[in-house]
Amino acid sequence: DPDLELLLSKISTVNHLLSSLEKKVLRSLQETVSKHNLALPSVAAAPQPATKPLAVQSFESSQHGVGADPCEHVPVLQVKVGKSQRAVLTVDVESGTVAITKKGSGTPEEIIPQDKILQLIKYQSVQSKVRLVYDRDQHKSLSRDFVFPSARKREAFCQLLQLMKIQHSNLDEPDLISVYVGTWNMGSPPPPRSLASWLTSRGLGRTQDETTACIPHDIYVIGTQENSLGDREWVEFLRASLKTLMAIDYRVVALQCLWSIKMVVLVKPEHERRISHVNTSSVKTGIANTLGNKGAVGISFLFNGTSFGFVNCHLASGSEKTHRRNQNYSDILRSLVLGDKRLSAFDLTLRFTHLFWFGDLNYRLNMDVQNILAHVTKREFEALLAVDQLTLEREKNKVFLRFSEGDISFPPTYRYERGSRDNYIWQKFKTTGMRINVPSWCDRILWKSHPETHLVCNSYGCTDDIVTSDHSPVFATFEVGVTSQFVPKKAPGSSPESLACIEWESIEVIVKTASRSKCYIEFHSYCLEGERWGCHHPQGRSDPCTSPLPNTCSPHAQLHPILPDLEYLGDQHLLLSIKGVESCESYGECCIAMRSMMGSMAQQFETFLFHRGEETGSMRGWMKAAWPSSLR
Repeated sequence: DPDLELLLSKISTVNHLLSSLEKKVLRSLQETVSKHNLALPSVAAAPQPATKPLAVQSFESSQHGVGADPCEHVPVLQVKVGKSQRAVLTVDVESGTVAITKKGSGTPEEIIPQDKILQLIKYQSVQSKVRLVYDRDQHKSLSRDFVFPSARKREAFCQLLQLMKIQHSNLDEPDLISVYVGTWNMGSPPPPRSLASWLTSRGLGRTQDETTACIPHDIYVIGTQENSLGDREWVEFLRASLKTLMAIDYRVVALQCLWSIKMVVLVKPEHERRISHVNTSSVKTGIANTLGNKGAVGISFLFNGTSFGFVNCHLASGSEKTHRRNQNYSDILRSLVLGDKRLSAFDLTLRFTHLFWFGDLNYRLNMDVQNILAHVTKREFEALLAVDQLTLEREKNKVFLRFSEGDISFPPTYRYERGSRDNYIWQKFKTTGMRINVPSWCDRILWKSHPETHLVCNSYGCTDDIVTSDHSPVFATFEVGVTSQFVPKKAPGSSPESLACIEWESIEVIVKTASRSKCYIEFHSYCLEGERWGCHHPQGRSDPCTSPLPNTCSPHAQLHPILPDLEYLGDQHLLLSIKGVESCESYGECCIAMRSMMGSMAQQFETFLFHRGEETGSMRGWMKAAWPSSLR
């Protein structure tokens, strides 16, 4: 169609002009910033803290509980110990000790070395209570209960003890790391001089306690939209900010930009060698999917043996554009090129151990402005979440299938009057007339993990003191389990009993499709031998399945892992793809955790199938892992 070709040609020209214009505007902005002496702080200019953060943390309590008085670098938490006794718990992360001092006494009643601490038990019934179990001598262990003034103080104490145990562990490689994810639509102006509240998860919602706010995270992932700063300036500004706050010179893993959508991944220096297989990608979803004012950037990498994916996006705006936003999500999901290239046939959400998706998703609230404001004033967020477009679309399985999100206990992050956080401005005057932008949770952070993996969201909130944009910055922090890159003590196959065998006793697949094509199953896992790809024709024959039901099959298959080590295999996952024999196209994919399949008897499994972000069927069956007798 000549008209269509002409339109696409014009869009391409506009795209080129806008890109050129953006560069000129950025250059002009940078010159203006320099003229007004607003130059961004360089890493060299960042002031150094006088002491290492978190050298000593104290918790005041009574021997039955614990609470906190924050100081700059030596916060104090007070604790109840017993029915009436009050005491101070002092956690010295550097020396690896916990001291219990009765209130009013100058000397500790007891000092517990970290290697004597056996267990930390959080009470479900009393959210502020914890039990500490520790060795007093070789033959006797003691347990003491502490009650903190709040659940948040208890969480801070538990995090510090965990940090201390990790720092003093004999592990060559970490099995637990902390990940910070931040998203902010900057609205074009330069950022304020300090981003401290954002980078330390302080403000509104579920926030970090003052005692733990300055614990440096292992990985920082910072996504922005409408960011007018140059790429290098933005990265150096973030590194300088973190160096000022944490006294650590974070290293850049990757930077990916699409026009004013940017994502930076920073990591502690000691983890730099653990990062590998870094990939970046971007997708435009602006007009005719050729303009980059809307779209997404993605970064993926391996941290030792654990794969991470991060997507920062800016979706279509406007209350009435829900369907368009859903389409944006689908386009990004299908088009981002991230992760292991051998997994390109699998749904993006299955390619990573942990996938984080965040940004200005732009989903709005389906409610009248005045009613929204009334609910916000009363902090009645449940009533607002009931009309939140993203929540509603997820419930209808339209977007973010099987993703998780932290509890929202902070006010809508858009659209504020710039310069304060006191008022929402919902009227926007444009040449086409007045547009209503109701206050909404546009800025979100979601995640999806493989089954049987460890991920805990410790905070989810927004700042209340960064006011240069009409959006408030949003943050979330996570405790994430990671695996090491396993090195066998013996070479694979060096002994006759060295191979384990994964046996499928039966598999039933139900696929939602109009096709009558026969199917086969393709396996992938990093624990499989050879090229780690298996292609199995059902019922163990070279010809395809001739089951009376066209989309079900019951195969008998065997897979041989590279290593028979139980600990190694317990951390592995199998990806399965159901493909048509004639087209070799996938009908659906799924992930099964090896940990849940381990045992002497066959274990039952059941899971959904996904393809391009949609649920396309289900799979269930029985499988068992047969181990060499010497390992049973």
